[in-house]
Amino acid sequence: MHIHELNPWKTLVALIVFVAVLVVGFLTMRKPLISYKYNMNESLEQLSSDDIYFYPWQLDELIKNKPENIVLFDIRNNFVFGQGHIPGAENLSANDLTKKENFERLENLNEMGVTVVLYGEDELQANGPWMIFRQVGFDNVKILAGGYQYYIQHSNNLAATQNDSSWKKEVPCYDSEKVALKNGAVEENDQLSNKPVVIQQRKKASVAGGGC
Repeated sequence: MHIHELNPWKTLVALIVFVAVLVVGFLTMRKPLISYKYNMNESLEQLSSDDIYFYPWQLDELIKNKPENIVLFDIRNNFVFGQGHIPGAENLSANDLTKKENFERLENLNEMGVTVVLYGEDELQANGPWMIFRQVGFDNVKILAGGYQYYIQHSNNLAATQNDSSWKKEVPCYDSEKVALKNGAVEENDQLSNKPVVIQQRKKASVAGGGC
């Protein structure tokens, strides 16, 4: 016989306490900071639209006039930001995107109708943060086309980039041949080339003489 069968009141009290703990837990549970409004496929569809971009030639007016309806966020880390950034940009490191104070700031900017422009070292670096903000419902977020490197290359004449589409071209982050040479995987006098590969068929070995 179970001990609680001898004292049903203890069983009832234990059950009440257990239910009370569950109720208190549900009532005091914190609301999640991030709640997604768009799924991954919907976000990827938006990523293919030209409307999500803020173009380099638009930076010219932004830097000169500093309009209040546009905020520029540099998502690189603080050290890299300190070495050089676009004038007027604020540092919002990608590592700190999900902090509560940053989300509250973005919510306020969204309610005020302020456009948020994200940029990284290149355009691809800003794609991830942009997707996070779009998925949670911030429709005021854009990506700087070309990123910081494109800006550096054309900072002397940003207005001229209006007819330039070279920012769309993907640039490899690493030169595989140079990396292979550095690590000794390829000899310097035997660099990669387009020479055809000649396959030599091995001669069949002759059968050994003699027999069983």
